Order: sequence, then structure tokens, then C-alpha cells
Amino acid sequence: MTVKSAIVLDHVTKIYRRFGSRHFATLKSALLRRSILEDLKPSETFCAMNDVSLRVPTGSTFGVIGRNGSGKSTALKLVAGITKPTSGTVTVTGRISALIELGAGFHPEISGRENVFINGIMLGLTKREIERRFDEIVEFSDLADFIDEPVKNYSSGMYMRLGFSVAVHVDPEVLLVDEVLAVGDEAFTHKCLDKFADLKRRRKTILLVTHSLNLVERFCDEAMWLDGGRNEAEGDSKRVVDAYMAKVQLDEERQLATADVRARQDADSAARSQPRAAEAAGPTADVKHLGEGRWGSRVVEISQVGLLDLHGQAAHVFQAGDLMRIHLRVRASRPVDDFVFAVGIFNAEGVCVYGTNTEIEGFRPQSLSGDADVFLYFEALELVEGTYKVDVAVHTRDGVPYDYHRLFYTFRVKSRTKDVGIYRPRHRWEFEGQVSIAPQEPS
Repeated sequence: MTVKSAIVLDHVTKIYRRFGSRHFATLKSALLRRSILEDLKPSETFCAMNDVSLRVPTGSTFGVIGRNGSGKSTALKLVAGITKPTSGTVTVTGRISALIELGAGFHPEISGRENVFINGIMLGLTKREIERRFDEIVEFSDLADFIDEPVKNYSSGMYMRLGFSVAVHVDPEVLLVDEVLAVGDEAFTHKCLDKFADLKRRRKTILLVTHSLNLVERFCDEAMWLDGGRNEAEGDSKRVVDAYMAKVQLDEERQLATADVRARQDADSAARSQPRAAEAAGPTADVKHLGEGRWGSRVVEISQVGLLDLHGQAAHVFQAGDLMRIHLRVRASRPVDDFVFAVGIFNAEGVCVYGTNTEIEGFRPQSLSGDADVFLYFEALELVEGTYKVDVAVHTRDGVPYDYHRLFYTFRVKSRTKDVGIYRPRHRWEFEGQVSIAPQEPS
């Protein structure tokens, strides 16, 4: 049995002209010469979508994910008919309602009531159909007290609520949604999600563009990941989201590693530009002037720092609860018997999350000469999602620094659980008595 498709993109490419790169004498002359795109150099155009094919089965909910500028909104505008493809074809079967730019058809000088009728007619309803649904539209928007006010007096949230309410009450066969829930308050967001669930139960076709990966996994039967205008992956929503998150994590690894290297190079350069008087003066010298971010006599030097994952590989992105190992490679320019190794972790606001050193934990130094390796294991990063910085240091037992690295090393903790604070202790919930609650969804 062949499954009918409500939305079909067949080898669709969409190219835009970059503004400011070149000007035509007149639009008419450009059209007559058919040269708006053909005569432009590659540097003067931007390919928003590149040979993308897609079939959305009738009655399914389909998600489109990807970073900013990946072509998600362009895809939605092509399906809505707001713009046309440069090449390829777009076919949509059924009445479309698009939640792309809510209230885009509203006239600011007239009332919400009049705009409901105008917007409804633009979406394909007759005046009689709008009259029949008017009370339901106003009730859903929670704007009964303001419906006769000019919409220019509405807040952006009120504007959005009225536009959303009209769009979902035209009884669409195909609903296009572009990240509109981001501007609603919590109560209205829940109402919108309930409406989506109702449309899904009624087997309406929904195409959803969003950055909310949890929403895609929760609502969507299938998904597509766009990257640079290309179809990077398509299929089961959980599989596509996992593939996208793996790529995001890899990109974050590279960015954090590059930033850490640059910070260390800048600090080392600043330190080398200062006189090395502190080293000559011995361990009691004031050495903080040797450079912001790194200071010390360097009698013992931290030559390498690594943040390692469970497999011993360098990493900058961890999942909450993962093992992390901090590796310090140190080198003593002469034998010393007074030394302490220290590590501190700070959140993005500069709050100390945790700090310790070998002195605090009862280790007594005996001798250090030449090269050595020091490892600190965190069996589980019980931290909430966020970005963290690491201090590492080696100093004397009374605190005089040999080598102090201040906030050079960055790691990021990722979690599907969006709790707050800093520390995420291991925990579980129990319920007794007259209470009914659904089991926790897997993260």
C-alpha cells in the first residue's frame, strides 16, 4: 500500500543574492536579461538549500532541526509558498496554515476583532466560518478583554497569541510551525502543546522547525537534520536528534580546545615579555606580574594539562555523570621536596564549584625531580548543564606558586535534564498514598 505524501520536496535548491555586492541598473533590465542570478559570481550568492528532497506522509508530524542559518526557515517558507525554489519542485496537498511570522498579516491600526476576520480570510476561511469559530479563537488567545483594541496597543506576546489562535483554528490539513513557542509565556506554551497534540491525534500533517530537541523527540514521528542547506540525516526522530547532538558536541570540542590553546599562548607570551626576576629571586618572590592567567617561579612547571574522558581521550564536552580525569604533566628544573598539586573548578559566573589539593587531602611531599605525571579522577561529574573553567597549580606547602594556570581550561557538561544550580547529587523520587503520576520518560 502506497502512503500518500502531504509535502514533497523534489531536489529543491534555493539561492539568494547577497546584498551590497552588486547592483543592476533596473529590475526590468535584469529580468529581460534573465541575469538576476545567472550573471552573479559564486561569492555574490548564498545557497540556503542545496538539492534537498523530502517526503512527509499525510497525517504525520515531521521535525526539522539544525543550527542557525542551516536552511530550516527557508524550507518552511518554500512549503508555505512564501518563496519559490531556484530549482526543483515543492508540492503540498491540503489547506496550509503557517505559524511562521505570527500576525504578519495584522494591520496595527484596526482592532483584534477585525484582524481575526482579515487573517482568517487570508488563511482560506469564509466570513461565515470565521464567525462560527470566532468565540473559540478569542477564548484560546485569552484576549477577550482586548479584542476590540487596536493591535498596535498589543504586546508582542498578545500579538503572538492572537496569531497562533487564528492559525490553529482554521482547521488546517497541513500546519507549518517555526519556533513560535519561544515567545509565549509558560501557561500559553502548555496550551499550544496541547493543541499540537490534538492536531496530531486528528492525523493532521505538521511540519515543525525548532531548536527544542526534546519537542522533536516527543512529538515528531520522523525528523530531518539540515546542515549548510543540505540534508544531513533523515528518519526516526530519536536517531536524527542523536546524530545532530553528536555533531554539535564534536564542534564544541574543537571550539573549546582552540580557545584554550589561544588563552595559554596569550598568557605565555605575556609572561615572556616580563623580566624573569621572580625565578632568580627564589620561591618567596612576588611573581603575579609575570602575566595575567599564569604566574609562578617555574622552578616546577606545568608543561601539559589534559581533560580526559572514560577512554583516556582528550575531551572538552561531557555528559552529566561521566567520569573525567585531569592530567598534569610537570617538570622540575631542580630537585624539590616542598610541593603541592592543586585543582579548582569554577562555573561560568566565576563561582568556585570545587577545589582541592594534595596538602588538604593528606599527601606529604617527599621529592620531585625531572618529569612527572599527576592524575585527579572524578568518578562522576555530578554537575548541572553548563560551562566550567579549571584552575591548576603547583605551589609550596605555604602557598607560594611555582606555576599557577588561572582559568585556562574549559569543559562543558551536557544534560537532557534542565535542572538548576551547580551540583547535581544522585537522587530518586518515591510516591506513597493517594497520588498517581506517570513514569519518568527516558532522557
